[in-house]
Amino acid sequence: MNQQLLSRISDRSAVVGIIGQGYVGLPLALVFEEAGFTVRGFDLDPKKVDALNRGESYIRHIGGDRVKASIARGRFVATTDFDQLRECDAILICVPTPLGTHREPDLSYIHNTAKAIAPRLRKGQLVVLESTTYPGTTDEEVLPILETTGLRCPDDFLLAFSPEREDPGNAHFNTKTIPKVVGGVNDASTEAAVALYAAGVDKVVPVSSARVAESSKLLENVFRSINIALVNELKITFDRMGINVWEVIEAAKTKPFGFTPFYPGPGLGGHCIPLDPFYLSWKASEFGMWTRFIELAGEVNTSMPRYVVGKVADALNDAQKSVKGSRILVLGLSYKENIDDDRESPSYELIEYLQDKGAHVDYCDPYFPHARHGRRHSLNLSSVPCDNATFRNYDALLVSTAHAQFKDASLYAGVPLVIDTRNIVKASPAGPVTVVRA
Repeated sequence: MNQQLLSRISDRSAVVGIIGQGYVGLPLALVFEEAGFTVRGFDLDPKKVDALNRGESYIRHIGGDRVKASIARGRFVATTDFDQLRECDAILICVPTPLGTHREPDLSYIHNTAKAIAPRLRKGQLVVLESTTYPGTTDEEVLPILETTGLRCPDDFLLAFSPEREDPGNAHFNTKTIPKVVGGVNDASTEAAVALYAAGVDKVVPVSSARVAESSKLLENVFRSINIALVNELKITFDRMGINVWEVIEAAKTKPFGFTPFYPGPGLGGHCIPLDPFYLSWKASEFGMWTRFIELAGEVNTSMPRYVVGKVADALNDAQKSVKGSRILVLGLSYKENIDDDRESPSYELIEYLQDKGAHVDYCDPYFPHARHGRRHSLNLSSVPCDNATFRNYDALLVSTAHAQFKDASLYAGVPLVIDTRNIVKASPAGPVTVVRA
């Protein structure tokens, strides 16, 4: 069975199915299509499926021309028909793994997807989970669901884990060039998964098991979460001392070894860092281990929006105004600069906290004409124009995202107060009266 699959991967006759056509699944589908494979992109959202089949991209950094070219070549088709999974030789799972109300892992998307695959599973298929999760999920959660069919791994089908490593908007790395870690639940599964990804991406890194692959992704994100928390805590400390943390970082990063710069902000955003470390801390408790670094970093990072709102209140107070009744404009809904990705963005919390204090809050973001309705937030707001005439109508601007559009100094001429969490606004005679670093 394995040799037949390897042969189909080698000659590009294998059909690759990718479940989830979002920020992870869509670029992965395009990479495999561009490598010569026939690809089926599965999604529950008919609007996404229809857009893709028209050759349109709903993700800004994935150009519509690229989608249109893949559709035109006839090898990529998007569908809501999960029965077509039977036609696929490889099935890659790219679905969300959010946190529950009490920061516990929510594996419902993984469970539901595995249950959707099971009745369509056939001999000779390779299934790969890409969704970030705690060590053991592939073996303990996905495998038993797939084996309810009576098929067994590796005799009848193969199963592996390969963590997604997407970084939307990164101009230096993309799905094809980022090394792909791959670990199977057994050697045969690893071999097949390595062969598949090697046919589409530049470098594959095999590891000894799915658990190691799952753990590697968590280590990457725990590392970032802890270091961001450290620099956020130092920002607050240095602020009390009257020291500019941004200048401190610039000085420290001149050291050519032993230091990696991380930067403070108004809170954590994105699909990984605010969520993934808690998957590991939850799983660790099963083994009687308490991941204090992870919990402390989470405490610091989740407190940042409230800290920033406190800085806004202090700055307005110094200007003899209160938060209540003030007109405040938040610059940026995206969790990072120059992309249309607002998942877990701290901007939503900033807006809601300010509204709770009685402020009249608007936002400006050229990537979001209208604020999306999410799992936790529903603002019912639309973006105001990004121009000086609009900005001057507000008592204070709060910079939450470092979009390139917000770096134009002329935008801030005559603006009375700017609270800048990203260090992009420079005070000048033509600029705002006051710039507060927060």
